[in-house]
Amino acid sequence: MLTFHLIRTVVYLIPLIAVYTIVLGTLSLASSLFTRRGRFAHGCARCWSWLILATTGVEVERRGLERVTRDRSYLFVSNHQSIYDIPVLFWFVPFQLRILAKDSLGRFPFLGWHLARTGHLLVQRQNPGASVFKKVSALMAAGDSLIVFPEGTRSEDGSLGRFRGGIFLLAIEAGLPIVPLAIDRTRFVMRKGRLATCPGAVTLDVLDPIDTASLTKEDARELADRVRNAIAAALPASAPEDRQARAGSVAV
Repeated sequence: MLTFHLIRTVVYLIPLIAVYTIVLGTLSLASSLFTRRGRFAHGCARCWSWLILATTGVEVERRGLERVTRDRSYLFVSNHQSIYDIPVLFWFVPFQLRILAKDSLGRFPFLGWHLARTGHLLVQRQNPGASVFKKVSALMAAGDSLIVFPEGTRSEDGSLGRFRGGIFLLAIEAGLPIVPLAIDRTRFVMRKGRLATCPGAVTLDVLDPIDTASLTKEDARELADRVRNAIAAALPASAPEDRQARAGSVAV
């Protein structure tokens, strides 16, 4: 079965997704010549996300969107299982989303250029700089929201890694409320280190927002742990199928 999905990925999915990325990336880049607000570019990103999910055969059950208010800016904090997390979140979280990610992503053709020119925050992990706070404040003023993956890498088996504390300090300083997001089963669509991509059913839980207005920078580590614990509680325990899938990916 994995051999079939590998062939399907190489012959069908990769060429189609390349076309989506080039066409919509070009439109996004063209829009950046007129405005860096990123509204049209975000529409391109959402269309790109929907096309990828539909082409791959990914179905998503979203729960808890009623917990957030559409006219507010948030810091959405998600666990990270697969590169498919990004299209899932961009299509199923109906906010003006901007990614906070490492600056090296900006060098990728089309996708990276889109991020670099349309309001996303690409920072050096070792030296983020004081300008990041100003950019976050500008995002809030524009009504945009930020999304981050504080584990820093994808999980191979669905287990939740330690959350880095820097982004939570930034949220406290900016007064940005945090919305934990628990995404599950994207790892079965495309695993870290594996090319084969499979159709699948994914769940996305939007959890209760956490206000940061009364917190100080000394609370950043505790806040990171609180958000991580909320996401961990919403995720199921790792199942035996994780071990089977890992064995299968080695065989491929």
